Amino acid sequence: MNFPENSFKRGLAEGRKQFGIWVSLASPFASEIVASAGFDFAVIDMEHAPNDLNSVLGQLQGFAPHPTPGLVRPQWNDSVLVKRLLDIGAPGLVFPMIQSAEEAAAAVSACRYPPNGIRGVAGSNRANQFGRIPDYFERVEEEMSIIVQIETLEAIACADEIAAVEGVSGVFFGPSDIAADMGHLGKPMTPEVWSDVIRPTARKLADKGMPVGTLVGDLNFAAELLNDEFAFVACSTEAVALAKAMDSIVGTMRDLTK
Repeated sequence: MNFPENSFKRGLAEGRKQFGIWVSLASPFASEIVASAGFDFAVIDMEHAPNDLNSVLGQLQGFAPHPTPGLVRPQWNDSVLVKRLLDIGAPGLVFPMIQSAEEAAAAVSACRYPPNGIRGVAGSNRANQFGRIPDYFERVEEEMSIIVQIETLEAIACADEIAAVEGVSGVFFGPSDIAADMGHLGKPMTPEVWSDVIRPTARKLADKGMPVGTLVGDLNFAAELLNDEFAFVACSTEAVALAKAMDSIVGTMRDLTK
């Protein structure tokens, strides 16, 4: 059995722009609908969604037959949780609230086996198809996506050092938290959040060859970012898409039945 290629990481390395979606309904059934839609990547969220290890496992199983890789965002930079998520087959992790190069290095270390890191070794798990992938240990670092999130002004100030950590695959900007840190709580699209902070920092990192990403809810703005300095952009969440679809149906029916 061959090691499955991480198409998201390969795309970043090849400079292909990729658009994705956030997955937060904590439902394997809903995730399977997302998985077959054709996104370049998806992120199963544990930080702000009611996911646990079992629900994430079910969603990874839903993504498995489809080309869209289901990355996972753990709720924290926790090496024990990271180990368990990698053992159940997460092809990559998106680490929230990374504040320094040291924290980024800890995230990378948690994803790697000794002597390169601290991940505990299990001989048989879902990630290696229960021992059926003979070159799993040799290739797992090569295929693992490690994305670190910059979400505060403190992190913005040391973005260069965070991005320079060996093993980091990409840097993700969290506009909602950055906006809150700037005094714009609940207003992530405030112009100065992007023009003064996120985009100049993203451009600087991109110019150094580091893929940068983010999450926005405006499709036109998502496309603008991808056509400029950003390498990967999540352009919605499946929960928001569902809510908007329900609102549209209800609104249309009320208009038609007045």
